[in-house]
This record gives sequence, C-alpha cells and structure tokens, in this order.
Amino acid sequence: MPGPAKNESLVGLVEVVARALVDHPDQVHVERVKGDKHPRIELQVAPEDIGKVIGKDGRTAQSIRVLLNAAATKAGAVRAFLDIVD
Repeated sequence: MPGPAKNESLVGLVEVVARALVDHPDQVHVERVKGDKHPRIELQVAPEDIGKVIGKDGRTAQSIRVLLNAAATKAGAVRAFLDIVD
C-alpha cells in the first residue's frame, strides 16, 4: 500500500489536471478520503465547472481516472478511485 507521500502525489496529480480544465481553479478541492484498501480521491469543483471535469459522455472524467490509475500503479497500489462530488 502506498505511503502518505505517494497518496499526496495522487492528490496533486488530480488537482493539477482539474485546475487546468476549469474556469475557477481557485475553487478546486481535492482530498484523499478514508475508504477501503485502495486510494480514494474526492474532487470537488465549482457547480458551473462540473461539466468540464466530467466531459461529454463522461470521457474527461474517465481520462482523469486512467491517469490516476496509472500513477497509483506506479506508486505501488493496484488501482485508485476518483469520486467527483457536487
């Protein structure tokens, strides 16, 4: 299981990607939440930016999840989960 520093790098990755996508980067909030044995990251953005991080048919959100899982695998976790909360 990855340590706290690796979890922070996963949080940082999601934060950087989300801030690049939205109109209000100052309202992006990303945190690691307690969950099962796999890292779980919550992403919260301004209500008007939710469509930008989800994308058409969820493609943008799926792409963020692919990046997150690749980083988690490199960090030693089997996979990671991304929850987009409104």
